[in-house]
Amino acid sequence: MDTAAEGVLNNGNCAKSSEEGKCARSVEAPLMKIKTYLSALRPWSLSASLVPTLLGAAIAYRTVGFAEFNFLTFVFTVFTVVTVHCAGNVVNTYFDFVKGIDNRKSSDDRTLVDHILTKDEVVTLGALLYCAGCVGFIFLVYLSPAKLEHLALVYFGGLSSSFLYTGGIGLKYIALGDVLILIIFGPISVLFAYMAQTGHVEWMTIYYAVPLALNTEAILHSNNTRDADADRRVGIVTLAILIGKTSSYILYALLLFTPYVMFVVLGVKYSGAFLIPMVTLPQAFKIEKQFRNEATLHGVPRQTAKLNLFFGILYVMACFCATQLPFITRK
Repeated sequence: MDTAAEGVLNNGNCAKSSEEGKCARSVEAPLMKIKTYLSALRPWSLSASLVPTLLGAAIAYRTVGFAEFNFLTFVFTVFTVVTVHCAGNVVNTYFDFVKGIDNRKSSDDRTLVDHILTKDEVVTLGALLYCAGCVGFIFLVYLSPAKLEHLALVYFGGLSSSFLYTGGIGLKYIALGDVLILIIFGPISVLFAYMAQTGHVEWMTIYYAVPLALNTEAILHSNNTRDADADRRVGIVTLAILIGKTSSYILYALLLFTPYVMFVVLGVKYSGAFLIPMVTLPQAFKIEKQFRNEATLHGVPRQTAKLNLFFGILYVMACFCATQLPFITRK
């Protein structure tokens, strides 16, 4: 092959490689952006809303039976709850950054402090998620036998709470965030899922929500205990700051281990199936040990969130397998 021909061939190969490179980059860019948005939603925290929703649906299934359980309603219930939770996470990211709480040195959420997304992008993402949640709610109203006013009361109560946690008056910043988490990621989510399926309110579902609510609060409390010094410097008041490190450890232990005590009582008195979540107890002891050590405290919130997921799934399985669900009236 002569030199001229080789040059033409090489130029063609280079042009082809250049086009392939541009094509690869054009495909990778949107994928990276999607990954960035997904990361901003804090997917590791979604067990806090997903598991109570699954629990409420499981109790409803045991109440109405297979024939009357609407799986499409279940899908829209999960979609609605999770999108509102994601929106709340995004709102939290935005206001923590705007108020100077998140910074490059101490922030666990890197979305805004590292300029992964702009503030406008975060605001748009939050608005879209709230809109998606409302669309899901509209479908749920159409599918569910529950009264509109009952569903709306619980749904918009949860939606506004997800915003007010850091937006508006910012309940998180005045030591009321713990109370809000105990209510939303437990009683509200379980009751909403149960009511969407059965069409009526069963207040005793709140009893079943208690173990999950305590475990979820343990996630928040460990996070606030870890960030206590940084929060104090920027003027935030949390329960962990008010009660100090020693009391924070005692509270964390109570939040972590009280659900297991409840399972033992339920298992001994009603059905051995309630002992299924006890298999996660050794992991709970490991995390509790990490909480006591300043060097390992940083990873405790995420470890507690992982425990919450497995603990919650096993709890849902226990409710499916139990010979009876105490305090719940079968239809």
